[in-house]
Amino acid sequence: MTDSAMPDSDAVHQYLLRLQESICERLEALDGKARFVTDSWDRPEGGGGISRVITEGGVFEKGGVNFSRVMGEQMPPSASAHRPHLAGAPWQAMGVSLVMHPHNPYVPTSHANVRFFVATPKDGDPVWWFGGGYDLTPYYGFDEDCIHWHETARNACRPFGADVYSRYKKWCDEYFYLKHRQEPRGIGGLFFDDHNTGNFDDDFGLMQSVGSSYIPAYEPIVRRRKDTPWSEREREFQLYRRGRYVEFNLVYDRGTLFGLQSGGRTESILMSLPPLVRWDYDRRPEPGTEEARLTEHFLTGRNWLEHEDEQ
Repeated sequence: MTDSAMPDSDAVHQYLLRLQESICERLEALDGKARFVTDSWDRPEGGGGISRVITEGGVFEKGGVNFSRVMGEQMPPSASAHRPHLAGAPWQAMGVSLVMHPHNPYVPTSHANVRFFVATPKDGDPVWWFGGGYDLTPYYGFDEDCIHWHETARNACRPFGADVYSRYKKWCDEYFYLKHRQEPRGIGGLFFDDHNTGNFDDDFGLMQSVGSSYIPAYEPIVRRRKDTPWSEREREFQLYRRGRYVEFNLVYDRGTLFGLQSGGRTESILMSLPPLVRWDYDRRPEPGTEEARLTEHFLTGRNWLEHEDEQ
């Protein structure tokens, strides 16, 4: 095994701490009112983390940016299901995960995470991989926001291969899909998991590029929409559509399942849930409205960069 293939967990750890700090600084400045509350915690089974939560801000109703580095003696089922040979191996996982729920219905909810996992079989070299990505969940969509979001994602992937964005965009569309609703959660972005080309430096570079591009992807959209006037109608629709977010996180999300199965900290795992949400029975938007356009035009898994030359 060459040096470039050996994982450097400490380097990943330090990058993730810096990423959490820089994202919180930028989001606080964007909010202009509230500050993140920091909550450090230890995990009895091994490891710990830093949860940073913002509530009732000028822009963000609730949001959290979590760092964790946890470890254990046996892989949890959600991580070993596709790797039965690692079921009894010691492991550690680390990452930064965030969700931001704005007040204004015209500002999308955003989610991002980057993570690193390594397991050490008793007989063999470490087995490691990276994962991550980000996705956007608008309630009232704008084409220019979707294009900007995906342009930023594509540019983050470009140094690592011409097809990386298209592959991980497709994976995101497939992953953030509510099968029981037969609709996407949002307009997508990037999703990747099990990423290991055999070159640790290159793969770590991709994770850093994705993590560091989240703020450039999200901040301009928030600035454009945060002062848009809205009424109770838009607020009610936002709370209704937030229900889809909750359904996905509790039914399908791998990170939620991994956290709960590995004995993670419940408060941090469920930080991603919005503070207010509603469910209406068999609600259907009126044809021709902006509410109807959300599912007809935006939540379609479309190629938002079809106007550009992908090469």
